[in-house]
Amino acid sequence: SIKPVQLVTQIRMCGIFAYLNYLTPKSRHEVLDLLLNGLKRLEYRGYDSTGVAIDSPQANDIVMVKRCGKVKVLEDAIAEHFSGKEYDEPVMTHVGIAHTRWATHGVPCETNSHPQRSDDENSFVVVHNGIVTNYKDVKTFLEKRGYIFESDTDTEVIAKLVHHLWKKHPGYSFRELVEQVIQQLEGAFAIAIKSKHFPGECVASRRGSPLLVGIKTKTRLSTDHIPILYGKDTEAQKTKEHRPHGQTRELAVLPRTESTSEFMPLEEKEVEYFFASDASAVIEHTNRVIYLEDDDVAAVRDGTLSIHRLKKCLDDPHAREITTLKMEIQQIMKGNYDYFMLKEIFEQPESVVNTMRGRVRFDSKSVVLGGIKDFIPEIKRCRRLMLIGCGTSYHSAVATRQLLEELTELPVMVELASDFLDRNTPIFRDDVCFFISQSGETADSLMALRYCKQRGALIVGITNTVGSSICRESHCGVHINAGPEIGVASTKAYTSQFISLVMFALVMSEDRLSLQQRRLEIIQALYELPDHIRQVLKLDSQVQELAKDLFQHKSLLIMGRGYNFATCLEGALKVKELTYMHSEGIMAGELKHGPLALIDDRMPVMMIVLRDPVYIKCINALQQVTSRKGCPIIICEEGDEETKSYSSRSLEIPRTVDCLQGILTVIPMQLLSYHIAVLRGCDVDCPRNLAKSVTVE
Repeated sequence: SIKPVQLVTQIRMCGIFAYLNYLTPKSRHEVLDLLLNGLKRLEYRGYDSTGVAIDSPQANDIVMVKRCGKVKVLEDAIAEHFSGKEYDEPVMTHVGIAHTRWATHGVPCETNSHPQRSDDENSFVVVHNGIVTNYKDVKTFLEKRGYIFESDTDTEVIAKLVHHLWKKHPGYSFRELVEQVIQQLEGAFAIAIKSKHFPGECVASRRGSPLLVGIKTKTRLSTDHIPILYGKDTEAQKTKEHRPHGQTRELAVLPRTESTSEFMPLEEKEVEYFFASDASAVIEHTNRVIYLEDDDVAAVRDGTLSIHRLKKCLDDPHAREITTLKMEIQQIMKGNYDYFMLKEIFEQPESVVNTMRGRVRFDSKSVVLGGIKDFIPEIKRCRRLMLIGCGTSYHSAVATRQLLEELTELPVMVELASDFLDRNTPIFRDDVCFFISQSGETADSLMALRYCKQRGALIVGITNTVGSSICRESHCGVHINAGPEIGVASTKAYTSQFISLVMFALVMSEDRLSLQQRRLEIIQALYELPDHIRQVLKLDSQVQELAKDLFQHKSLLIMGRGYNFATCLEGALKVKELTYMHSEGIMAGELKHGPLALIDDRMPVMMIVLRDPVYIKCINALQQVTSRKGCPIIICEEGDEETKSYSSRSLEIPRTVDCLQGILTVIPMQLLSYHIAVLRGCDVDCPRNLAKSVTVE
């Protein structure tokens, strides 16, 4: 049976930074400088808007400044907004929170930026990373109780839900309120919250999105561990049954627990705490950090830190270790990776889950795409589907065309946006045109979109950037949720685009009885996909050795057919982009029509030969290459000794359904292009002459 995907996979988008000083005099200007510097350290994660919240000097109030754009824009706004002398006066205890946002719900704008507030009085303000998948249910629940929402974000429901519970349970502590809230949330999140009703306190929690606490004291720490206080298992379990679903019943409330396990400095109580999405934001202040785990609730009150969990699992530790960081800032931003591209390749087990989260329902074996749900009947009546893109996005269309034709039983055209425009292609009112773009700003794709829209076609956008031009100008669309890509050469966005189109094909075929077995086979393979990707990533050392054999060559041919032809095109593009080596993706069926003339014992060749419907034809092409003294490197399935016998060099990938093979076969090509580029001394993250977002023709 198919099990639900666990929603605890880490996602890396947006950035949280919060700072609390206790009995440590700091002016508000100093606090703001700390917050801004923390955001600058998180800029590498990718973002489209920023914001901060601090205490007002005039009264017991919270002031926020939010801006769309870079941290520098926020910095200029802060300099203008906080210009009074009162902001230079030292404050002994204070909490400030800050955020860089990558839009997932609602376009990038000041209203949708974080912090998000509970009400006009800023009673509670929250910064949040991740996606609350049941936010519509929570929002409906709150709207029925008189709450009015001002943003389009999922984050605002968190602030308002805390406020609702505070009014209902005025005796609860800040930490208890947050514990109640996270039990009502589904999906992935990291949050940090401050409140004017709980001055000098900060509460943070995480589930599926990273969050750490940095500790800075004048003296040595009194302990290397912080004990964890657990709630009662039975009560925590009961609460899961009472999440809001827009109904009028009240939320179930957990029994209250008081902490007896708190951290404080050994001697004086002067202490500073830093809450951050990763260590790059705190390393210049302290090297002592605690990495929170899923469903931890970390609360600071009167200078003491406590960590609570509502449910204890069998293998849970009794304490959280205070870790000593031994890395430089740049290393932490990239983790253990030398380049962002390599980091993004290895994030693909997580990014594919993020793309499917809340959409592929493995328990009911169904798929829901909320962004196009209302348009599915119209799409089913269309004349043809047109998939239009550039570069890697175009290849994701090539990769899924065959499956779309099979499951929709419609003609599927795949077009390069530039060529599509050059031909003045005829478009009809009953066409459905998909525009695929990571940035959503690709100039050729955007012009092609407007061309099709003028002619009455239905426009579907598939992007990684909420609020982008393609996103705004489409009638409907799918956000791929891959998270920001820093490296210019696309990796995880490609696999997320691939999966988004597969999910669309599954939605289109849900009522076709003759295709149900095929659909179940694909859904099962999607469930297994993250683990299969992890297996493929273990080939990294083998790929690195292959790169040493190839990096001095001047050309590389990559051959395949069927579902893997797109991998040949995408692999060749990656080699060209990163290594500046000539590379060509060749349809194996075209070998005898010209490319075979290139084959000799000096020409490097890679061939993808998997046990799929075109296996016999691929073996035929492989034999043609070897008979011309070619020595191909073969990508084949695990345990396929017959295919491996044709070459002394091979890479084995796990077996999966044919239409998802392209995701597993492209990853060795991503790794190979990376390692060749490193050996050639190329700039992996910023290849020459290329830009991440191509906004000119």
